[in-house]
Amino acid sequence: MRLWSLHPKHLDRQGLTACWREALLAQAVLAGRTRGYTRHPQLDRFRAAPDPLDAVGAYLRGVQREASGRGYRFDAARIDRPDAAASLTVTDGQLAFERAHLAAKLASRSPDDLVRLPGVAEPHPLFRLVDGPVEPWERPAG
Repeated sequence: MRLWSLHPKHLDRQGLTACWREALLAQAVLAGRTRGYTRHPQLDRFRAAPDPLDAVGAYLRGVQREASGRGYRFDAARIDRPDAAASLTVTDGQLAFERAHLAAKLASRSPDDLVRLPGVAEPHPLFRLVDGPVEPWERPAG
């Protein structure tokens, strides 16, 4: 599961589609509708939010809006709380880590999208950028 801190505009088609599916799974986990993935580290920051379902709803809404802007039909009715207002933080170290991770993926599957990836990526609308290292829940390749 990868719930990108990066703005969905940076994701290629495959990445955007996977992000949507994985965020829907995260929503199901946080709502208690599934037994799988309950301990996945990517969910830690959502669980730490004042209202985890609002946070994941706002996350999904950002992904859905990007998809709609590209002409994809991601069903907004699948978002439990589509009008939720939430804000989380993400560190600049985490964002840089994810940008590098995405660049490696794009290099192999979507070189044209890699060319358009900026040197400093913008965060998803849910996130406010703060100074700091890679997040403790991240599992960097070793």
